[in-house]
Amino acid sequence: MEKNYLLLLSCIVLISLVVRYCVSLNSYSGANTPPIFGDYEAQRHWMEITYHLNITDWYQQTKDNDLMYWGLDYPPLTAYHSKICGYIANLINPDWVALKSSRGHESYQHKLFMRNSVMFVDVLIYIPAVIFYFATVLNKVSKVNQLCISCFVLLYPGLILVDHGHFQYNCVSLGLMLLAVISFIKNAHLIGSICFVFALNYKQMELYHSLPVFFYLLGVCYNQKSWFQSFVKLASIGITVIFSFILCWLPFLRSAESALQVLRRLFPLNRGLYEDKVANFWCALSAVIKIKHILKQEHIVWLCITTTLLVCLPSGINLFVCASKKKFLFALVNCSLAFFLFSYQVHEKSILIVALPVCLVFPYTPVASVWFLAVSTVSMYPLLFRDGQAVSYFALLAIFLVASMFIVDLKSHSKWLKLCIGFSLFVNISVHILHATVKPPERLPDIFPLLFAVNSCVHFLLFLIYFNYMQIICNDDNKLCNLYVCHESKERKLK
Repeated sequence: MEKNYLLLLSCIVLISLVVRYCVSLNSYSGANTPPIFGDYEAQRHWMEITYHLNITDWYQQTKDNDLMYWGLDYPPLTAYHSKICGYIANLINPDWVALKSSRGHESYQHKLFMRNSVMFVDVLIYIPAVIFYFATVLNKVSKVNQLCISCFVLLYPGLILVDHGHFQYNCVSLGLMLLAVISFIKNAHLIGSICFVFALNYKQMELYHSLPVFFYLLGVCYNQKSWFQSFVKLASIGITVIFSFILCWLPFLRSAESALQVLRRLFPLNRGLYEDKVANFWCALSAVIKIKHILKQEHIVWLCITTTLLVCLPSGINLFVCASKKKFLFALVNCSLAFFLFSYQVHEKSILIVALPVCLVFPYTPVASVWFLAVSTVSMYPLLFRDGQAVSYFALLAIFLVASMFIVDLKSHSKWLKLCIGFSLFVNISVHILHATVKPPERLPDIFPLLFAVNSCVHFLLFLIYFNYMQIICNDDNKLCNLYVCHESKERKLK
């Protein structure tokens, strides 16, 4: 039995790697598009400056560090990771990270290095975390089913296309966040806190998950047997978080100005309300009302903050009142989706922050999870199309949907749900056909990216209502459901 398990595990990892490798053979963000190129060049440039410059200059405007050319705007752990990659790149070929002269460097060998650098951290952090998570949550389901579900989640097209196609390292922050969730499920709250701080210090967008983590840990502390135990628990978590932050930020804490400069780079409030045509509320609303023409920028920032917090509040309060593990998972979905829909300066790729907890609640809402993950991938199609990832996009989305048919039991659900899914499928297919066959009018060159954004935003708003409802009605005990819902429905039929 152990040999069969290891064989199946090896096959799943191999399938995941083969799919990622096939996607990595295609183009990437900004390929052959000077002078600024794209995210691929941004990551390469960060390796260049972190390798050559003093750590105090990484976030500063200097003669050797032009912040207008892909200035570092991610937290310290990303910078440390870039320095490690830069050191290895310099050992292989110094031309790849030569100061200034390497800008826009493109070669086959360098592409292999960059692609393999993503593959390495994916295998090191994200893939094991996914497998371990479902082994933890579905511990009363056979190991074969655990691995099959893990494989399905590892085939989620959005993350593969962005990290191994477009080019980013989302698998690091998402993997660290997943390790934090696993630790919380195992009641290892201090380890979970460290993992979350590391995830947040790798990508600041992990703030999307911060409120559920805060409310859950606060609820855990409040529900201790005595006030003294509550104080000790809260103090231990607080000290752990503070020291973890200090460890990450230590080189930048030498002066207040140095720390503030990093924060300015991480939260550039002088940028626009959203990036490109993103599938959030403000972008969709812009099709009717141009908020930036009505309100000043500082008022828009406060509007986004207020709206986001208000939408997160019901989920957060519900989680604090009953700090159960299942409610925590749904709260991660609800709060991160609220941040994506209503916060300031949202990128289309930020939907991956929401997709992770949706993968985690897959055992409890399989149909909704598959539906959401498919729509989240569709929402990024204009970006992926510009990157030359259209073929990979359609191939991976088809594989993902076909695989879902073998795992999700749709037959046991109502006709209304099937009609809704059918209508959603029709709308999404229609949008793709229009994009491929109809030339946009000169007056509205971005009409189709906006159409993708509005269509996906409507879906996300409905999902926000649904997942909030699921959080409220889910069982309040502090144990995760150990039965896979699709299997439960089949068992009922047998009875």
